[in-house]
Amino acid sequence: MGKTQLLKILAVTAALGLSACSGDDGKDGASGTQGPQGIAGLDGTNGVNASDGANGVSGLNSLVNFVDLPAGNAMCFKGGVKIESGLDADADGVLSSSEVTDERYTCAPSLVNSEKNFNRIASFPICTQIDPTCNTDTETAAEIIAVSEDGNSLIYSDSPGESVGFVDISDPAAPKADGILALSGEPTSVAVKGGYALVGVNTSADYVEVSGSLAVVNITTKALAASIDLGGQPDSIAVSPDGQYAAVVIENERDEDLGDGNPPQLPAGTLIIVNTSSTDPSNWTTSVVDLTGVADLFPSDPEPEYVDINSDNIAVVTLQENNHLILVDLSDGSILNDFSAGSVNLANIDTEEEDSAIISQTESEDAVVREPDGVAWITNEYFATADEGDMDGGSRGFTIFNTAGDVVWNSGASLDHMAARFGHYPDGRSGNKGNEPENVEMGVFGEDRYLFVNSERSSLVFVYDVANPEKPVFKQVLPAGSGPEGGLAIPSRNLLAVASEVDDRGDKIRSVINLYQYNTLPASYPTLQSVNRISGTPIPWSAMSGLSADPLNDSVLYAVEDSFYGSNRIFTLDVSATPAVVTAETKLIDSKDVFAAITTSGATDDDASFDAVDLAALINANATVNIDPEGIAKASDGGFWVASEGAGTITDTDERPIKSLNFVFKTDANGVIEKVITLPDAVNAMQVRFGFEGVAEYNGKLYVIVQRAWGGEANPRIGIYDIAGESWEFVYYPLDAAESQDGGWVGLSDITSLSNGKFLIVERDNKAGPDAAIKRLYSIDLTAHTAGETVTKALVRDLISAGDLAATGALTYEKIEGSAVMANGDVYIINDNDGVDDNSGETQLINLGNILK
Repeated sequence: MGKTQLLKILAVTAALGLSACSGDDGKDGASGTQGPQGIAGLDGTNGVNASDGANGVSGLNSLVNFVDLPAGNAMCFKGGVKIESGLDADADGVLSSSEVTDERYTCAPSLVNSEKNFNRIASFPICTQIDPTCNTDTETAAEIIAVSEDGNSLIYSDSPGESVGFVDISDPAAPKADGILALSGEPTSVAVKGGYALVGVNTSADYVEVSGSLAVVNITTKALAASIDLGGQPDSIAVSPDGQYAAVVIENERDEDLGDGNPPQLPAGTLIIVNTSSTDPSNWTTSVVDLTGVADLFPSDPEPEYVDINSDNIAVVTLQENNHLILVDLSDGSILNDFSAGSVNLANIDTEEEDSAIISQTESEDAVVREPDGVAWITNEYFATADEGDMDGGSRGFTIFNTAGDVVWNSGASLDHMAARFGHYPDGRSGNKGNEPENVEMGVFGEDRYLFVNSERSSLVFVYDVANPEKPVFKQVLPAGSGPEGGLAIPSRNLLAVASEVDDRGDKIRSVINLYQYNTLPASYPTLQSVNRISGTPIPWSAMSGLSADPLNDSVLYAVEDSFYGSNRIFTLDVSATPAVVTAETKLIDSKDVFAAITTSGATDDDASFDAVDLAALINANATVNIDPEGIAKASDGGFWVASEGAGTITDTDERPIKSLNFVFKTDANGVIEKVITLPDAVNAMQVRFGFEGVAEYNGKLYVIVQRAWGGEANPRIGIYDIAGESWEFVYYPLDAAESQDGGWVGLSDITSLSNGKFLIVERDNKAGPDAAIKRLYSIDLTAHTAGETVTKALVRDLISAGDLAATGALTYEKIEGSAVMANGDVYIINDNDGVDDNSGETQLINLGNILK
C-alpha cells in the first residue's frame, strides 16, 4: 500500500460524517391552537384546526475532496492529504473551491532526517574586533545577527559597544573580524534589506524621554547611508520576504526599579511600518500602528518585544509584559487579529532555588502566563513563540499558534527536562524561569523544515522538525556560548548562526557567534546524557569533576560532581553508547557515622579549628554529605576513593577561615562511607584553599594531588598514603610557569594510575577562550621516588596545540578537570561546567584514544 493511499484511508476515517447525503423532508405542520373561551354564559365556538405545514425542501449534499499534497507543502512539509468539505450549492455533484467550507490535513509522519545533523564548526569571539588575540577587558556583545544577501557577511548588534560589527564568513569554519561601525546610541536589533543593514538605535535619555532611529548602513562600505527618526526606543526589526516593508517594534520599556516595576509606565510602545520599496533609503516612509487598548493586560501601556513577517506581509508582534499577540497587515497597518498568549500548567519542574543544593524536578505550577519574547513564522498560518516570561511568567517552553489564536502545540516542561538530561540545567534560575527560552528561528534546509529555540539560561539551542506545525518532533540539541540571544538560519549555505551576548573576561566568558553546519556527519553534541529516573524525569547532573575508569569494563567510567550541589553523588557512565550515558547515580552517605565521628585532631591552630558546627554543615539530615569531591578512583575492593578539596586558607583574616579540611573518603560500592583520611597536622597547618584535586590507587597506596603549592612552598605536593600503615609521605610536582596573556595561575586537576608505577597528570591554567594557554597531560614515574623530592615529568599531550579542544568548535574550556585511562589504553578527559553558574554549561567528555603508546 502506498503512503498516499494510506493517508487517504486515514483521512476518510477522520472525515466520518462528512460524506454526501440527501436532505431531510420537512416535518408536518403543527395543529392549530384551541380558540379562546367564550364570554361567560355563552358557549365559545371551537377554534379551527390549522392546515398541515408544507414538506421541507430537500437539503444540499455534503461533499468531500481529497487533495494529495507533495513534499514541500506549507502545511505538510513532507507531504500528506488535504481534506476539503462543503455543501454542493449548485447541485452538480462537484465540490468547487467556492463551496469549500472546511479544510483538514492528514500529514505524513514527521520522520526526522537521521542522515544529516547540525554541528558546530566555529566560534567567533567578538573581542577580536578590538584585539586579534582578545587581550582586552572591554565588554563586547553580539546580540542580534543578520546576514548579507550573498550569505558571506554577518552583521551583529553590539549594545555595550554602541556599534554594529561585521564578520566575514566566506569560510564559515574560519570566520574573520571585518570591522565595526560606531553608532549614535545603543543598537538593539539588525536586519538586512538588499545591500543595507537596518539597525534600531536607542538614543533615549531615560525611560520617559524616549527617542531612537533606524540607521541604514551600507554593508559594502560600512558607512551610514540614512537615518530615520522612530520617535521612541526601538527593539526588534524584521524585513518582509519581498523586501517591501520593514517592521520596527518601539518597546519604550519600563523602569524595573520604579515602584514595583510593573506596568503601566508610559509612554506606550508602538509598531512602526517602514515602506522600503524604493531602492533609495532616503525615500523610505514610515507609518505608526497604535497598539494601545488592544491587550487585556495593561492596555494603556503596550510593550512590544519582537516581530516577524510572513510572505503575505502579515507581521506578528509579541507584547511580552502584556502577554499578548497581535497580527498586523503591513499593507495598510490594520490589526487583523489579536489574542492573549494564555498560560500553561507545568508538572515535574524545579521551582525552588536551593542555593545550588540539588536539582529536584518534582514540583508543579498552574496557570503560568507565557509572556512570549521571540517569535517566528513557520508558515503563513502558524508561528512559534519563545515563552521566556518577564514579570509573572516563565513557562519554560515554546508554543505554536495559528492565526486564529489557537494553541496547536506547547512544549510543556520538556525543555527543562532536556536541559537536566544534557547537564545544562541552571538550578539558580529554578525559582524564576528555568531554562528560559529567549528566541526562535525557522529555516528550511532542503527537504527539512526546522525550528531553532534558543535557551538563554541553559545556553542550548533546541532543534525541532516542524514539517507538521501541529506536531513538532525534537531532532537534536546544540551547545551555544553563554546567553544565546539571536539565531539566524542561512539555508543557502547550510549554516546556522547563533549570537551569545554574555561577555565577562573575569568570569572567563567571551561573547561569541557560533556557526553550525548542516552536514552528513553524526551529531557531535551532547557527549553525555542521562537516562530517566523511576519518576520519569532525567537524572540531573552537572559540574563533573573527577573521572575514573572501571578496571574490569572498558565501557564504564565513574564521575563525581563537585561542591556545587549539596548531596554529592558518584555517576556511572556507559561510554559504549554515543553519546555516553549516565546510567546511575550513587549518593555519598554517612549512614555509619564514620564522617560524623571525625574530631579536630587534625588541626594545630585555633584559627584553623574545625569543630562540630562546621562538620554539621557538611552532613545532611538524611546522612548524605556536602563535601567538595574533586577526584575519584575505583578502589581495588570494588568501592571508591573520593578526594574532597578543603575550603579556606589558613592565613585568611576571617573569623573562621578554615571551613573544611581536605579529606579522602573510602566508600563501598553503594557510596556508604567506610573510612575518612586527613592530612598530617603539620600539613593542615599550611592549608590553602587550592587543595585536593585527584586521587589514584596503586599497589596498596593512594596518590593524592594538591592543586597548588601551600605555605610558601615552590610546588604543589603529591601525597602518598600507605593504606595499611596509615602513613603519609610527599613528593613535589614542578608546575609549568603561567603562559596566559592574562596572567593567572597554573595548577593540577587529576591523577590517574597507569598501573606500572607511572601516573597521568592533568595540568591546567585558570584561563579560558583566547586567554587559555595550558591544558596539558603529563606523565610521572613514582616507582623509585624519594620522599621530599621534586619529580620529573614528561609531556604526553598538549590538548590545545594538538587540537583536541578546538575540534569541538568551541572556545577553550577553563576547567579540564578529570582524566581516566581505560584498560584498553583509551584516555578520556572531561571538563567541569561549574554547575551552569557563570558558564555556558557545556560539558565535553572526550576520548583521546590510545595516546600512551
